[in-house]
Amino acid sequence: MNTITREIIDKSYSYKKHNEYIEELFAADKTTNNVNTEANLGYTKLNISRVNRLDKRAKLNVDIIEAVQNIKTPQIWLVLSEGWCGDSAQILPYVNKMAELNDLIEFRIIFRDEHPEVMDAFLTNGKSRSIPKFIFLDAATLDVLGTWGPRPKVAHDRYMTEKEDPAIGQKKASENMHLWYTKNKGEEIQKEFLEVLKKL
Repeated sequence: MNTITREIIDKSYSYKKHNEYIEELFAADKTTNNVNTEANLGYTKLNISRVNRLDKRAKLNVDIIEAVQNIKTPQIWLVLSEGWCGDSAQILPYVNKMAELNDLIEFRIIFRDEHPEVMDAFLTNGKSRSIPKFIFLDAATLDVLGTWGPRPKVAHDRYMTEKEDPAIGQKKASENMHLWYTKNKGEEIQKEFLEVLKKL
């Protein structure tokens, strides 16, 4: 049974509404999932800045532009996310730019902790509730066409190795990962999305 229902899609957020909602919450000293710790609020503030910057500066390459424009059947690109998730802020702006290239693509966002049944159906390696998690759907049937996430493999592998290294630790590993995102300029995101789109 498909855990993604039409009701879930209907209650999901557009990219614009999602960003507005996160900014509204932050203005009230809140973030998504109501875990309003100082750390999560700090991450949310950083993410708002990252999203605003990438919305202006992120560029797509020719290959991904062509692949997205060649999609001929209506699709929903649904992503599980949270406002404090740093990977989401680095990735969602690129995916939104992709979706904007083709009217047959509807990009929708839901919050992980509001939809545990969806998250648990799309765990990373069968065990991790890592986000963002993208689920590509046939718009007519809601059949799952493919998935991607939570981050490009090269970044994920490096992060997982570094965070277990006592000389580096999780905080520094996270900082290094965000530096990687900045230097990579979305190239690995687009490369991996291209591979997913080829299989849809």
